[in-house]
Amino acid sequence: MSSKKQPFFPPPVLPCTGVESHAHLNSKQFAQDFDEMLVRAKNAGVAQILQVFLSPEAWRTGKDRFSANPAHPEVFFLLGIHPTDAHEHPPDVLQGVRAAVKEDPRIRAIGEIGLDYYWKDCPRDVQRAMFLAQLSLARELALPVVIHSRDATDDTFALLEEQNFTGYPLLWHCFGGDVSMAERIVDAGWHLSIPGPVTYPANSALREAVAAVPLDRLLVETDCPYLAPAPLRGKRNEPANLGYTIAAMAEARGMAPADLWTVCGDNARRFFGI
Repeated sequence: MSSKKQPFFPPPVLPCTGVESHAHLNSKQFAQDFDEMLVRAKNAGVAQILQVFLSPEAWRTGKDRFSANPAHPEVFFLLGIHPTDAHEHPPDVLQGVRAAVKEDPRIRAIGEIGLDYYWKDCPRDVQRAMFLAQLSLARELALPVVIHSRDATDDTFALLEEQNFTGYPLLWHCFGGDVSMAERIVDAGWHLSIPGPVTYPANSALREAVAAVPLDRLLVETDCPYLAPAPLRGKRNEPANLGYTIAAMAEARGMAPADLWTVCGDNARRFFGI
């Protein structure tokens, strides 16, 4: 499909009030233009970024990149063990997560954590055990939780409900469901973060869900370097591309993109305490 047919909406000009709620900026795909990528994000209206570290070791080796010259005080961190990696860590890995949180005030949530039944490398019982342990750690540390759930919706909900996480500060990362799933998340008192696939022409169910979610529960993300929006589909994603996503979300809600951009940013700042 040509690039002229693929965009769902053109990127709007946005004020510097938005928040990128989920990015993997320590990816090797950003090695060559890291600082330029962050400048592009700011120029595109991204005021703050939540950078995801998927292990204490990744945090230790990657955190100083955001404090170097130039420093990036607009970047805050998430830290957690991804479900597909749960079998690769030593039994004491969560002690490292706990120590990192106590050391680094930039860590604002435990995540991304959850269940992933799409990939088969990590046994489900190992994923569940790690998920439960991290939920307990988040409660101990009084931090919000950021959820990864792929092909595991019912089990994810069941474990969260069993652990009395209804009403707990929780963000459903990379939401891609329909209205009924969105309503289930909202009814539990949680938030949703919308990624680039909302721009894909075939994703009408996701746009309908965006329209149905209360305004104060919506956030926006890239999950970069993955999930580039429609005009860039298949290419490396980055925070500066969020304008495409917010444009599609705003059209679904009948709002001005700049207004929704600021509201989603305010929601993220409130959720993460930044």
